[in-house]
Amino acid sequence: MEVGSIKADLFLKTVAIAGQQMPLTKNEYDLFIYMLTNKNRVVSRQAIAEHIYGEQTDNLASFDFVYSHIKNLKKKLKERGYGDLLQTVYGLGYKLSL
Repeated sequence: MEVGSIKADLFLKTVAIAGQQMPLTKNEYDLFIYMLTNKNRVVSRQAIAEHIYGEQTDNLASFDFVYSHIKNLKKKLKERGYGDLLQTVYGLGYKLSL
């Protein structure tokens, strides 16, 4: 999958931005691919949680772990000069803007 300067190898489960590999955990990778397939759309924390953890989210008290994954992903994007790529839409969710 290639979108602009982002290359995601779905077979090897790797992501490269502008030719630089970006090391991601399994959950960060799943989140990034989900956001990439929903680029330019606002995605709610609940939708992200359900995508990453499936039906196990029914028993969770909160979706705070989503914030943690988003924060880590934003940090890794910022380190590569793409800090504005993943945006928080307050009260609604998150958006990957390309």
